[in-house]
Amino acid sequence: MKTPSASLLLGVCVLLLSALTVSAVSLSVSPNLQQFFRGSSSVSLSCVDDDGQTVDGWTVRRTRGGLTEVCGATTGFGGVDGSFCVLNLSVSSDGSYSCMYSSGHQSNEVSISVSEKPVILEIPALPVRTGNDVTLHCRERSGDTAAAFFFFNGHPVESRTTAEHVIRQAKQSDEGLYWCATDTFGMSPQSFLRVRGAAELTYDQVVINDQRKAGRRTGNMKQNLLYR
Repeated sequence: MKTPSASLLLGVCVLLLSALTVSAVSLSVSPNLQQFFRGSSSVSLSCVDDDGQTVDGWTVRRTRGGLTEVCGATTGFGGVDGSFCVLNLSVSSDGSYSCMYSSGHQSNEVSISVSEKPVILEIPALPVRTGNDVTLHCRERSGDTAAAFFFFNGHPVESRTTAEHVIRQAKQSDEGLYWCATDTFGMSPQSFLRVRGAAELTYDQVVINDQRKAGRRTGNMKQNLLYR
């Protein structure tokens, strides 16, 4: 039979471990696109937990040319607006973006391309789940959708131009490099579409709870209760 002290100990340990578990964190991109026209509207990046809420202690960082920069702390790299990193698309903003914690934990990386070409490919920045439909468009600088040939890993997906390319019930084999090309405006930049299984964390999320630290704190709590 459990003594009152033992029951209290178990309850406190459960609460302590729950409090020390920090939600998974991922980089959120709004709008959820990889390619943008230079000089177009801004892009907002934020570090969110698995409930979509912004989290403290994480910073948005960009890696390009072997250098890692922090949003708001590097000239020409975004501005911090509350919990958001707002990219200025009037300057070069190409690179790989992620969230970084002070302890060194890093979230998923998202590639963003800012183009001066006449057309871009509208393709999700964040991974898509298997089984979901994905629609790609070839977008002109005017905002119109261009009839285009769509390419996947170097091969045309159809023999004629279309207004969009729909990937039905995305699967792992649909992951790869996509771009579009038009007779009038030429080719868009290339972007990589990532596909994640339903059993996987949606955005390659990382868990930042330190289990060893939790274990030490729980052990100390146990000792304090037992020796009272």
